[in-house]
Amino acid sequence: MKGKATKNPIFAFTTWIRRQPPKMKAFLATISGMAALLFLRMVVEDHNNLFVAAEAVHALGTFVLIYKLTKEKACAGLSLKSQELTAIFLAVRLYCSFVMEYDMHTLLDTATLGTTLWIIYMIRFKLRSTYMHDKDNLGIHYVVIPCAVLSLFIHPTTSHLLFNRICWAFCVYLEAISVLPQLRLMQNIQIIEPFTAHYVFALGVARFFSCAHWIIQVFDTRGRLLTALGYGLWPCFVLLSEIVQTSILADFCYYYVKK
Repeated sequence: MKGKATKNPIFAFTTWIRRQPPKMKAFLATISGMAALLFLRMVVEDHNNLFVAAEAVHALGTFVLIYKLTKEKACAGLSLKSQELTAIFLAVRLYCSFVMEYDMHTLLDTATLGTTLWIIYMIRFKLRSTYMHDKDNLGIHYVVIPCAVLSLFIHPTTSHLLFNRICWAFCVYLEAISVLPQLRLMQNIQIIEPFTAHYVFALGVARFFSCAHWIIQVFDTRGRLLTALGYGLWPCFVLLSEIVQTSILADFCYYYVKK
């Protein structure tokens, strides 16, 4: 049986990757990401659909959590703080969407916010006895305050009201690192609960689609998209936020697929 396993090309390839030094793994990850971006650029005609796909996958991940909570009647392994951070940035983004653009994303954000609030309610009140409060120990203020301060100084330079532009920047920054409490909780308990793992993986896929949307749009418009977003540091920080969140989740997604 062992001899057959070693002949499996997928098994052999993953074994080879595990044996590579960190720099080689980083290089292979970069090449794989570029190949995936090129594939999406050729296959997807309207690249705005990538952004819609990102929000749809996020919503799907949230429904996975709902299934977990209703089936198992327990919230062990789930970070309440990450859900609260998600609700905050979704609420702010929903406000910005209503006052600045109002489109398909508004409907998707509304649905995702509603399900996220339901999850928060279940953890806080119905399933509180199974919540790992002592393990979910990354303070929200360590995440919210830096994002709020950064948004005051680096935000869009469009014609919208200053308050709306600051809110827009805040939700972009907060979304990028909102998953940190969940990853911290998983690190603390050293056990990855299946449904929670599916949820975090869905976030990783969603972030990749969103990041791919921005990068492909920048290349297709030859940088004009960055000009449309405004001037100064803001366009770079939008892309940086997408890359940061994708990078945070990429390592988890790698081990998820390997398992």
